[in-house]
Amino acid sequence: MKHSQIATTILFCVAAPLISYGQASDTKADNTKVNKRDRSSGEVTADQQKANAADRRLTKTIRQSVIADKSLSTYAHNIKIISLNGAVTLKGPVKSDDEKKAIVAKTVAVTGSADRVTDQMSVKQ
Repeated sequence: MKHSQIATTILFCVAAPLISYGQASDTKADNTKVNKRDRSSGEVTADQQKANAADRRLTKTIRQSVIADKSLSTYAHNIKIISLNGAVTLKGPVKSDDEKKAIVAKTVAVTGSADRVTDQMSVKQ
């Protein structure tokens, strides 16, 4: 076999499963209700995250604490953490009430006060 044929065979063996993986799921995510809620004028969204150093540091510290906890699911690791003038809003799905409690506890530990934390996370069934 020539080198180009070997390379083509290897490429096909690697790429074929990846292509079919992307097409395997016909189920589409439905975030319609959440997206409608987040369009309300009073809702805090990720694009409102402040650029000041204190809020960026606050978000970074909370994110590092959440990511460091390997007992949490990927959902929990990917929650939205929005800091506005020292107050934090948590949004997104998690796998259980225990994950919600753990993330809120980590956030309270960083902010220093439960009054500075708004929990808008949801448990995904």
